Amino acid sequence: MTRKIFLYCILSLLFSGSIFAQDSLSEKKKLTIGITEAPPFVVKEKGEFTGLSIKSWDMVNEKFGADFVFKEYSSLGELLSAVEKGEVDLSINPITVTDQRMQKMEFSQPYFISHTGIAKRKESSFWKYLMNIISWNFLSAILILVSVIFAFGFLVWIFERRGNNEEFSKGGRGILQGFWWSAVTMTTVGYGDKSPRTFGGRFIGFIWMFLAIIMISSLTAGIASSLTVQNMQDEITSIEDLRKFETTTVESSSAEELLEQYGIDSEKVLNAQEGFEKISKGETQLFIYDQPILSYYIEQNNLGDELEVLQKTIKKDYYSYSFPKGSPVVKEIDPILVGTLKTIKWNTLIKDYK
Repeated sequence: MTRKIFLYCILSLLFSGSIFAQDSLSEKKKLTIGITEAPPFVVKEKGEFTGLSIKSWDMVNEKFGADFVFKEYSSLGELLSAVEKGEVDLSINPITVTDQRMQKMEFSQPYFISHTGIAKRKESSFWKYLMNIISWNFLSAILILVSVIFAFGFLVWIFERRGNNEEFSKGGRGILQGFWWSAVTMTTVGYGDKSPRTFGGRFIGFIWMFLAIIMISSLTAGIASSLTVQNMQDEITSIEDLRKFETTTVESSSAEELLEQYGIDSEKVLNAQEGFEKISKGETQLFIYDQPILSYYIEQNNLGDELEVLQKTIKKDYYSYSFPKGSPVVKEIDPILVGTLKTIKWNTLIKDYK
C-alpha cells in the first residue's frame, strides 16, 4: 500500500511538472511585437500589415511557432522607446544597429543591408546655370569690370575732348563715346570709328590695350570657374558637405544620430511622409533617411519627375530585429533567422527590395 502511494506521488509530481513546463513554454511564446509603418518593410493596407519585415517574420515564425500580436506605434521614436522599456517583446521594423542603440537594447543578426540616402528636388541644368550667373559674386565681378572700362574711357575723353572733339565730344555724350571706345578696345573688336589722337589719349590707350588683354582673359576664366565651382559645391561627396544645405530627417532615426554626431543641424519630422511633404513644398533642401524607404516613397507616389534620390550615400546600414535589454527571446530567434536568410525563398524575396 505504501509503495502504491509513493508511486502515485511520483507520477503526480511528474505530470504536474510536465504541465507547468508546457504552460511556461506557452507563456514564453506569446509575443507582443511592436511595429510602425516604414514602407516597403512595414506597410499597412486595409488594416493588415505586409512588407519585407512582415514576410521575414512569417518565415521565422514558421519554425519558432509563437502566438503573437502586433502593437502599432505612431512614430519610430515611440517604437524604440517601447522596445527599450520592455513594453513589447521585440520589434521587426527595419531598425539600424548603432553603438548608442546597442547600449539600450538587444539586436538580432542583420536581415537586410542598406544605406542612408539623400533625397532632393530635381533642378534643370538651365536653372542651375541661371542661378550661378545671377549670383552676387558674378554680378559684382561684372560691375567691377564695367567700372574699369568706364574709368579708362573717361581718362581718354579727358585728353581727347579738346584735340579730338569730333570723335570725343564735350559733355555727357563725349563721356559715353569714351566708354564705347574703352569697351571696343577691351573686346578687341576694333571698329575704328573712334581712336585717340593726342599723346595723353594714346598713352592711356596703350596701357588699356595690354591691361584689357589680361582682364578679358581673367574674366573668361573667372566665369568658367564661377560656374564650375558652384556646381561642385552643389555636389555632396561626404557628410561634411551637408552643412551647406537645409536638411530634414526622421526623429530618433539612425540618420538623426549620424547628423548629430557630426554636429550638423537638421529639422526633425515624425515619419517619411512628413519629410517628403517638406521637400516637395520647398521647405527643406535635403531629406536624409533610409535609402530604400526614400526610393519606395518616390516610386509609389509617382514623384520621379519632381524628386530624386542621390546615388551618393552617407553610410551603410544593417537592419535587425530589436529586443529589450537582456531579452532571452533573441537567443532563440537568432539561429532561426540566420537559417531563414540562407534560403532560396528569402533571397528571391529581397530582390524586389534592392
